[in-house]
Amino acid sequence: MVTDISRTHPVIPERPTVDGLDEVWAARWERDGVYRFDRTRPRAEVFSIDTPPPTVSGSLHVGHVFSYTHTDVVARYQRMRGKAVFYPMGWDDNGLPTERRVQNHFGVRCDPSLPYVPGFEPPADGAGRAAKDQLPVSRRNFIELCERLTADDERVFEQLWRRLGLSVDWSHGYQTIDAAARRASQRAFLRNLARDEAYLAEAPTLWDVTFRTAVAQAELEDRERPGAYHELAFARAGGEPLLIATTRPELLPACVAVVVHPDDERYAALVGSTVRTPLFGVEVPVVAHRLADPEKGTGAAMICTFGDTADVTWWRELALPTRPVVGRDGRMMRDVPPWLADPAGRTAYEQLAGATMHTARERVAALLRDGGGLVGEPRPITHPVKFYEKGDRPLEIVTTRQWYLRNGGRDDELRAALLERGRELSWHPEHMRVRYENWVGGLNGDWLVSRQRFFGVPIPLWYPLDDAGEPVYDAPIVPDEAALPVDPSSDAPPGYAEERRGVPGGFTGDPDVMDTWATSSLTPQIAGGWEADDDLFARVFPMDLRPQAHEIIRTWLFASVVRAHLENGVLPWRHAAISGWIIDPDRKKMSKSVGNVVTPLDLLDQYGSDGVRYWAANGRPGADTVFDPGQMKIGRRLAMKILNVSRFVLGLGPVAGDAEVTAPLDRAVLAALDDTVAAATRALDDFDHTRALEVTERFFWDFCDDYVELVKARAYGDSGDDAGAASARAALRQALAALLRLLAPFLPFVTEEVWSWWRDGSVHRAPWPEVTAAGGDAELFATASALIGAVRKAKSEARLSLRTEVPRAVARVLPGDAEAAGALLGDVSAAGRIAVLDVEPDPGADTVTVAFT
Repeated sequence: MVTDISRTHPVIPERPTVDGLDEVWAARWERDGVYRFDRTRPRAEVFSIDTPPPTVSGSLHVGHVFSYTHTDVVARYQRMRGKAVFYPMGWDDNGLPTERRVQNHFGVRCDPSLPYVPGFEPPADGAGRAAKDQLPVSRRNFIELCERLTADDERVFEQLWRRLGLSVDWSHGYQTIDAAARRASQRAFLRNLARDEAYLAEAPTLWDVTFRTAVAQAELEDRERPGAYHELAFARAGGEPLLIATTRPELLPACVAVVVHPDDERYAALVGSTVRTPLFGVEVPVVAHRLADPEKGTGAAMICTFGDTADVTWWRELALPTRPVVGRDGRMMRDVPPWLADPAGRTAYEQLAGATMHTARERVAALLRDGGGLVGEPRPITHPVKFYEKGDRPLEIVTTRQWYLRNGGRDDELRAALLERGRELSWHPEHMRVRYENWVGGLNGDWLVSRQRFFGVPIPLWYPLDDAGEPVYDAPIVPDEAALPVDPSSDAPPGYAEERRGVPGGFTGDPDVMDTWATSSLTPQIAGGWEADDDLFARVFPMDLRPQAHEIIRTWLFASVVRAHLENGVLPWRHAAISGWIIDPDRKKMSKSVGNVVTPLDLLDQYGSDGVRYWAANGRPGADTVFDPGQMKIGRRLAMKILNVSRFVLGLGPVAGDAEVTAPLDRAVLAALDDTVAAATRALDDFDHTRALEVTERFFWDFCDDYVELVKARAYGDSGDDAGAASARAALRQALAALLRLLAPFLPFVTEEVWSWWRDGSVHRAPWPEVTAAGGDAELFATASALIGAVRKAKSEARLSLRTEVPRAVARVLPGDAEAAGALLGDVSAAGRIAVLDVEPDPGADTVTVAFT
């Protein structure tokens, strides 16, 4: 055990309390720079953390408290192990969540066609306005409102993080929309472009009609929705109609083919022939493809451009024409498509023009019913429908021009390299690697990184305009990296004056911004000062740890691996610690969208920060954890017990610096403490905070309930054994010093409070306890615990108070434990208030028992 360097006379409050400790110590830690990163340390002595930047879109909830506590436990442990911990905090404040919050909070919406209004103030009654009533404002005004609101939110978030006790170095902060982040994001994109890893393509795109933006594969989710199978009769020359079952009859005018499985004998003779669409009278081919499902519907499906991703695959692989009918607003296009040559078909389409998908579906079904093209009535079903994870309307697929980043979805060599990166990464828990591998193995396209939104990092490109004023997309104008960040909507490209914007022979800026993940995927580079602070970057990158939730392995984690692999040729970190969800008593994930979240401030007020952290630390790595205030109550009791037992130990009086631990029981408890230190250290080295807390807490309660009670009389000097008293006091202090450090990562406030009573400096800068191999026998402590436990049980069964004096008792133990028990008789007798305690070997004793005689 470390040499006792405590002050001679501890300063102990008369009535210590856990209330208010969070505010007191958070302020002192900041004042004293306790968690400031020491950037003079070499890389081998640094532990760097790629802290998840929380999305700034309202308020933090208890799920954030849960996962960020796990990360903080790691940071505090590594700091006590002697590492210089780089623990920054970022704010993920660009993207759709912020835009949506600004719209709802201020009652405005962005209209890029409007001019900037200096000094604009949003309407006083804007909050809660319906979308149709929101005030249109210029893009620049809208961005200013986004910046205003996120700044307010970030201040509130920081206050909560400080109160929770996150040991963040607040001098190392960033925003995913600040100038440094924009510069890094645009630089990475331009380098991707130069290496042909980024490319522009006009292609079918998953499209959210509410937000009017493209959506990437990683942002999709299936939601069960009601629908109906409509059985349609496609006419064929000289034969019975071909029946097609579809849930989207409104896309009938976009039909380009009918597909069947090549092994489906029912339709083998029809492959290569044509059929005519009902209602619109368009002749389309019957084709074969392996993805057609003979068991689904009638086994024959219509291929439309585009109803789902299967349509896209068929369209691409079978080289079919494009016949779009759905606009970016989610409505049927207003002009009659030119491929509808049949007058009756054109008339039918005129009844659909401009209709929503729901209305168009009903009108097509009615027209088909009247014209005989609908066989029977629609059959209701429930089926999974693709949604943008933040959207509330089903996605459509429209053809748009977008920027893509190669991610292995269409490149087997790159896919294999990224899978190997996943195997190179240390996962905690290990089984989470399977999610990564399943995602990478299942990719079916490259990463769509452009978005048709406003509050984001702009695509840093312009396009020259030809003599007709049309953009020349295959010759983009690229800025110099020294000029970054740029905004092509307001900055002119090199070699052009602003007056040339939008005129023939001039230029136009790319109107899009990058997907928020395109910037968040660079958090190790942004926080580490990539090409902005080379000295810092060399000390922290690649980082040691990425902590995050399991549901964003496919997005944030994978995207970060892609960016570091392409730009830096390495993994961005060595370890990934994956946390689970917080679930409610019905085992549903707590989330804002579900409406079952609990905000943490009331919990912090009621149970204290240490109590809430205790509950969070009991959540096992990677496992979902039930929200349980009862655990927080236990955590608060634990914090109170730390105060009380520390007050007792430190109140026994001074301990000489050369005091030796000589008594067998005292040496035994320190040996048991050694075992605890070893187990907790192994667990934290493996990022298993829950196991570390379990073994530490178990020993702490054994220490309080058994050891302290056993040696209390001897420590007071009641027996007249001065050497024994000195031994007990020394052991108590050594154990307390180690326990405070073992518990400090979990309960930082109460442990710091007690440390301050008797030691200089911060417990969070103290060295982690080491195994001392002091020579005691930990089993002897177990025997002592069993003996005092047997005394308590015997008194309880005899209905005696624990304080009742007993003249004589006999302890029956196994013969092999008799000698050890004999060495403990003095402490057990004193603690049990027994005048004479004998030990009787008993070969048949299953447990230690005590009987009064």
